[in-house]
Amino acid sequence: MRDFKPGSCVTSLVLAVYAATASFPKHELYGLTSQARRAAFSAAVKIVEGAAKRGPAEFRRFLDISIGSLAEVAYTLRVARDLKLLDADRWSQLDRIRRQAGMMTWKLYVAVAKAVRKA
Repeated sequence: MRDFKPGSCVTSLVLAVYAATASFPKHELYGLTSQARRAAFSAAVKIVEGAAKRGPAEFRRFLDISIGSLAEVAYTLRVARDLKLLDADRWSQLDRIRRQAGMMTWKLYVAVAKAVRKA
């Protein structure tokens, strides 16, 4: 199970969010820029942190937090699009990456939850 790497999808999201928010206006540095980056980074780092914990129950808890952070990324990017900080094409690209990261993280969550039930 630890060979499954949703982290690579989430890492792609982190890099894409950092690249996209680099063009946000300076006045958003401590607002949407920071929020989007923190949420994307949190989603990735919680998978890494959870994988290092003892047992599947702890790992599942960290995956749950990661899924929440991915939802936060989705909302933050939607607001950035609505404020015209992201054009429709860029938002679609980011949302596709985010959905893929969410799907992979969810699949890992389901697999880990099964392991918890078996234990």
